[in-house]
Amino acid sequence: MLADTTKDSLFYLYYKQWIAVYKEGAIRAVTMNKYKLTQSWLERLAPELKVCEINRVAYQKLLNDYAAEHERQTTMDFHHQLKGAILDAVDEGLVERDPTRKAIIKGKAPRQKKPKYLNQFELHKLLTSLQLGTALSWDWAILLIAKTGIRFSEAMAVTPNDFDFPRQTLSIDKTWNYKEQGGFTPTKNRSSVRKIQIDWQLIIQFSELIKNMPADKPIFATKRIFNSTANHYLARRCTQAGIPVITIHGLRHTHASLLLFAGVSIASVARRLGHASMTTTQKTYLHIIQELENQDVDLVMRSLSGLM
Repeated sequence: MLADTTKDSLFYLYYKQWIAVYKEGAIRAVTMNKYKLTQSWLERLAPELKVCEINRVAYQKLLNDYAAEHERQTTMDFHHQLKGAILDAVDEGLVERDPTRKAIIKGKAPRQKKPKYLNQFELHKLLTSLQLGTALSWDWAILLIAKTGIRFSEAMAVTPNDFDFPRQTLSIDKTWNYKEQGGFTPTKNRSSVRKIQIDWQLIIQFSELIKNMPADKPIFATKRIFNSTANHYLARRCTQAGIPVITIHGLRHTHASLLLFAGVSIASVARRLGHASMTTTQKTYLHIIQELENQDVDLVMRSLSGLM
């Protein structure tokens, strides 16, 4: 398909073909949908732009038009997805030189962010308000995610086989494809395959809850599930507890934040969360790390002042 592309081809069609050749089957469905969304925006913003017409000015105008309706980070993602295709066009001689070089990324002012995580007091209020009955429910899922920091898709894929009660561990080696029709799928990356140490209380609770369940079937995803359903349920629980409303993913942020504030190393937190590298953890929780560093500076100053 790409072999038939010429300099006079419409850019959005070239990009559509480039996705089909280089991305189809090589990336997860959710990521593929993002590339297709970029393609639709490209067709909407520059339907008559030809491959040969892509220079720095034309490309910057394209970014500016996209940024007029999106925040800066979203525009950055748009830029990165286009850049791969454009650099290939440069290599093929369809575009003379790299027009993405020194591109200026703009964007609308970010919306006011909702709280991403709870502090220890707020989490305690949430967990004590849960209705933990004798059958598995969203309340039990909330408790498990809050205490382990696992992703929603990982939690929905947990089976009785994944619990090792004598060793007090939970194995994470798959996810649940809740965005489509369900079923087990691989983890986000190889680093996401991990064993998480869990506390004795969780061990006792779940050993009773799952003892009569099929060993290889998910304990929560017994029917079609939606992340939005879980978020709405958690929102009601947060409101009832009188705490800020967060999402299910916010429980993961809460778990990591509490560990960092407790003095757990970034390396240990990264392994527990299944991050590919500590860099991911540092970027995600930069505000907390900076706060901890400020506390460290105060501690150093107090220690040094006591030497005289």
